[in-house]
Amino acid sequence: MATEDPKDRFKAVWLILFMLGLGTLLPWNFFMTATMYFNHRLADPAPANTTIGESRNALQAKFNNAMTLCAMIPLLIFACLNSIVHKRIPQKIRILGSLVFILVVFCVTAILVKLSINPLPFFVITMIKIVIINAFGAILQGSLFGMAAALPDGYTTPIMSGQGLAGTFAAFSMICAIASGSDLMDCAFGYFITACVVISLAILSYIILPKLEFYQYYHEKRQNNRALQEEKKIKLLKNGDTSGEMSTSEEVQQKPSLLSIFKKIWVMALSVCFAFTITIGMFPAVAVDVKSTIAKGGLWEKYFIPVSGFLLFNLGDWLGRSLTAVCLWPGKDSKLLPALLIARLIFVPLFMLCNVQPRYSMPVYFSHDAWFTVFIILFAFSNGYLASLCMCFCPKLVDAHEAETAGAIMAFFMSLGLALGASISFLFRGVI
Repeated sequence: MATEDPKDRFKAVWLILFMLGLGTLLPWNFFMTATMYFNHRLADPAPANTTIGESRNALQAKFNNAMTLCAMIPLLIFACLNSIVHKRIPQKIRILGSLVFILVVFCVTAILVKLSINPLPFFVITMIKIVIINAFGAILQGSLFGMAAALPDGYTTPIMSGQGLAGTFAAFSMICAIASGSDLMDCAFGYFITACVVISLAILSYIILPKLEFYQYYHEKRQNNRALQEEKKIKLLKNGDTSGEMSTSEEVQQKPSLLSIFKKIWVMALSVCFAFTITIGMFPAVAVDVKSTIAKGGLWEKYFIPVSGFLLFNLGDWLGRSLTAVCLWPGKDSKLLPALLIARLIFVPLFMLCNVQPRYSMPVYFSHDAWFTVFIILFAFSNGYLASLCMCFCPKLVDAHEAETAGAIMAFFMSLGLALGASISFLFRGVI
């Protein structure tokens, strides 16, 4: 007798996936937005007071490039490894283990705020921490998308939405720190302790997840399907020559190759890769160098990039990601989706023609702050919405037993887009 599928009571599973999505990108966003703290710690110890106007030393000048490199290379490598070996390592170990390692790194980071360390050792330690965070972040992200792909439609959205909120949360924290006027070290300590609390909540959320009936049902359903397919495979193999063709077919179904799955989702995979290549190519490398033309040395000059850059970008991105919970237009088979992503190339010259400083050759056509503000909102919203559509459509393009692997492949191509974007950002910034 057929029984009705259980409901996600109080949207508990949805909220937990949202929390896990938040915990995935929050660590990296907190590192990225704490630039004032890192610049201060890397300053030469000789001067009694270091002001913003002073020239940067070699470590400060190399910090952003080194941080990007140490973030994107392990992110790409471990996303690739996760897509290949995810079935050999239990999901619980991959997700819980990654969260615990990231939590330990942030606890160490918070402790280091209170310790006096010379700039060079501090630089090396910081880069090692960034490598660890992004390596385990890649495993965590790929595992989450794989887990969500095995759930009903719509459960990729909370992960994407949570990731979008991570940037918004970090940007808002940065603005609050500036507004508070507190000592920089105290602000940094509060920053990293806040991240520790959020990651701890993500760990608690994942521990609760297996106890929920809705998750248990679909997890057991996936396990039963695998066991049934394995049983069929064994029976067919016992039949020998009489069922050789069926046995081979069943084996392919049981263990589909990465290539066969990629052939089904290649449009979505390349689309999400392209989306993040353009986005990271322009933000933050180009966008954060836009200067206000209306502040004229006033208070707005201090808040222009934190508000119009980081906060509005992350808010737009989050709203775009969240919209896929109620709207999935255009459809998964529509050629309009990749066309809209290609159309986002228009933002490259638009941002380049804003008041990016310093600049070397290109003229400024959009000097007023309002132009940049409109561009950044549209840019962020289109990234969040279109990239989330690609991630949401992926599980619908493959069979149920292929969904977890497809999710891991999509996470790899998302990471590939981030890495390509970080690489091309140097070119975009250099030609302005």
